[in-house]
Amino acid sequence: MDLSTLPTVLSDESLSNTMLGNVVELCIVTDDHVKTMQGLTRLGIGPWAVYTFSPETVTDQTYNGQPCEFALKVCFAKSGNMIWELMQPLWGPSIFQDFLTRNGAGFHHVAYDCNDIPWEERIEALEARGFRMVQSGKWMGRNAFAFFDTEDSTRTTFETYQFPEEWDYPEPESWYPSPPPSDTRQRNLLP
Repeated sequence: MDLSTLPTVLSDESLSNTMLGNVVELCIVTDDHVKTMQGLTRLGIGPWAVYTFSPETVTDQTYNGQPCEFALKVCFAKSGNMIWELMQPLWGPSIFQDFLTRNGAGFHHVAYDCNDIPWEERIEALEARGFRMVQSGKWMGRNAFAFFDTEDSTRTTFETYQFPEEWDYPEPESWYPSPPPSDTRQRNLLP
């Protein structure tokens, strides 16, 4: 290994090539989102907002650099300053189905805010580091998300997403175990 290519250590939590920013989300890929929500709820994580991501709700869908159509059951729960996410592939090609086929259910990815740098700069920075985009889309045509081929290098997948400033989560199709009282609901689950 050529040590001259390593980044400079700037502090006990920073390297000279730092651009990922804050961890904002942890995701478990599952073949049964209800069973997984039940287990996490027993640990005190929830309530869960449940959505279906499909061509009707997610535009500009890609898989391995090509346009495609896929559908996922996606569930979100806020826990402190983190978002927990569950993804269950329903149909179509996806890195989530690939993961289930290879590994079974389990932790799949971690999402970073990339210090809120502009979207295209995030994509370019990750690709310049040798990590190609392997899945992407825009939820509700506005919330861009992208996953990168980091699994061989890091043993997990990295995601970044960009919510518009005025973003509010749409009303979920369901809640688990039940909806929060209306006066306590946060329309924006972002940390």
